[in-house]
Amino acid sequence: MSVLGATFAWSLVLHSAAPKAETAWRPLPLITDGKVDPAWMHTGWGGFVVDDGALRTECDPKGLGLLVYKKDKFGNCQIRVVFKNKEARSNSGVYVRIADGILEQPPQPGAAFDRDATGKPSTESAEKMKAAAEREEGPWFAVHRGYEVQIADGGDPIHRTGAIYSLAPSSAVSKKAPGEWKTMIITLAGNRVFVDIDGQRITSFDPASAELPARKQWYEPKREPKRPEVGYLGLQNHDPGDVVWFQEVSVRPLPADDSK
Repeated sequence: MSVLGATFAWSLVLHSAAPKAETAWRPLPLITDGKVDPAWMHTGWGGFVVDDGALRTECDPKGLGLLVYKKDKFGNCQIRVVFKNKEARSNSGVYVRIADGILEQPPQPGAAFDRDATGKPSTESAEKMKAAAEREEGPWFAVHRGYEVQIADGGDPIHRTGAIYSLAPSSAVSKKAPGEWKTMIITLAGNRVFVDIDGQRITSFDPASAELPARKQWYEPKREPKRPEVGYLGLQNHDPGDVVWFQEVSVRPLPADDSK
């Protein structure tokens, strides 16, 4: 091989070995003038408040709610969420692939729980909530027309942090204690969803899989509706006592290595 040919070949090796520059993350605005940024809208009960530079769930005994980013829909991309929970059981979630109808939900929050002194809903209000959920009212639209990436360390693998709620299990939970910031990266690739917590891949979900578990409870998502590959995202507030903070929600294009 000539000196020129050897030099050219070596330059190709160096070029192929060079690390690819990662696309920068684009933070979604969370707080403006000390309030929840107007790019977000809320449906259902409760809400979010600003607490020490982060958004914090402000739950209501009447039922769950959902804060939806209304300015953009997201297809193939990665979503980075930095969060912390007050307790291991603190319940929240990040919704992805929510269908267009979610923007029509704020006027109809759905039925409300009527709870006794211990926090237990009355039988009558529970039945009304089940009916509202079946009609996909308010935040229940996202439950059945999107996917929830769960936040709640205390559940079983299919209902704990990182799981696609009741559809795909997480293989592990973060070793960080409640009160410590954790980083979740959700990868949307075609119709599939992958979840990493603190750098560890813990969930892989393919809605076309023949091994999807059956729906067992009324509050679990319906399996039938096909979720869009380009949809809205949201943050859930759950029951009183379920305190979760969100410090960052950022997005970036899907890296080339994850596009297959």
